[in-house]
Amino acid sequence: MNLILWRHAEAEDVAATDLARQLTTRGRKQAQNVARWLRPRLDNDAMVIASPATRTVQTAEALSDQYRVVRDIAPGASASDILSAAGWPQGIASTVVVVGHQPTLGEVAALLLTGSGESSWAVKKGGLWWFESRERNGHDQVVLRAVMSPDLV
Repeated sequence: MNLILWRHAEAEDVAATDLARQLTTRGRKQAQNVARWLRPRLDNDAMVIASPATRTVQTAEALSDQYRVVRDIAPGASASDILSAAGWPQGIASTVVVVGHQPTLGEVAALLLTGSGESSWAVKKGGLWWFESRERNGHDQVVLRAVMSPDLV
């Protein structure tokens, strides 16, 4: 399974509610640039899931109009909520793109690479971390395939 953690792009600071915050003009450009990099690398059956926050939905829409909003990965979700929603490590699809929030995505990245849920790593706005689960010699492994920042595309 491939698990892609994609943090929403830059959003406005103030809105009626946190969930209503929208992407800024810069954020829309970030999302489009990362989506343009990601799209040709995804399998046709990749599944995109997004938090119910407007900014994550707008980020997901830069990639595809085929996405699912999952309330369990809203702001404040835990790392285990994200992994459960994606079905890690077997997967609800061969590739799952999770469009979510900090600090949770950083906690998932730290957990997958260190085995400890006590750290949180920074995931830049609009950035993504791409992981793969595999089995080698009877052992489950996590492979970090890519880390991408909107500044690099």
